[in-house]
Amino acid sequence: MTTTVEQPTAASARRLEIGSGAISYFRAGSGRPVLFLHAAGGAGEWGPHHQLISERFDLIAPDHPGFGLSDDLPEVRAMDDLVYHYLDVLDRLGLDQVDLVGASFGGWLAAELAVHSPHRVRKLVLLGPAGLRIPEHPVADLFIMTPPQLLRALFHDPGIVESLLATEPGVEDILRSYRDLGALARFGWKPYLSNPKLEGRLRRISAPTRVVAAEHDRIIPRAHCERYAAAIPDAELVVVDGCGHALHGERPDAVTAAVADFLAD
Repeated sequence: MTTTVEQPTAASARRLEIGSGAISYFRAGSGRPVLFLHAAGGAGEWGPHHQLISERFDLIAPDHPGFGLSDDLPEVRAMDDLVYHYLDVLDRLGLDQVDLVGASFGGWLAAELAVHSPHRVRKLVLLGPAGLRIPEHPVADLFIMTPPQLLRALFHDPGIVESLLATEPGVEDILRSYRDLGALARFGWKPYLSNPKLEGRLRRISAPTRVVAAEHDRIIPRAHCERYAAAIPDAELVVVDGCGHALHGERPDAVTAAVADFLAD
């Protein structure tokens, strides 16, 4: 049973003291609690997909340790530490069970959390998740890409890419990007964005699961989504047309519908 907690009605950045410091998180909406775990990018942002989900649910969107506006929390050193970190976050927020949504790196984290503590997850949505090791379908190396290369890999629509490239990033944007990339390396450098043991453990997930894949994913090949859907009991695979790996950034309406309609069932 989920503990009754305050239900904010507007997005607001908050601080939660935890471990050796504090994390930053947004929370908005009302109803069933949904924990959204961001990708390598997207920390510290309240995007259209967040807003749309919060119109139907109580959405909690934290920055992982070392990302965005969260403190580094040096004691959180690896993926298993992140799992325990988020179990502590749920405890601190008084949430016994949540619907869990994870994108890319956050999808890997969501899967690990659902494997470790299946009773804490009512429903699970994985958006283009990392985490599996499939040598014949390697994940793109984010650490060697230039910003233009990364944008062209993230988005399918060249118009979006050109629009983003035309915007000169500020110093704060550049510094934030480097900090996030450093945090990603802490958790996903070796083995690269994967846990070789994870696939064999996915059978432990008991929550109804939807895996959402991009039609044109040049970061994490669709084979990874297909493997997740095959390994998680009774999981379903949904493919969103006309978008790249940045699913909710490129087609927020379609992706949010795929998430929210599944959670609302």
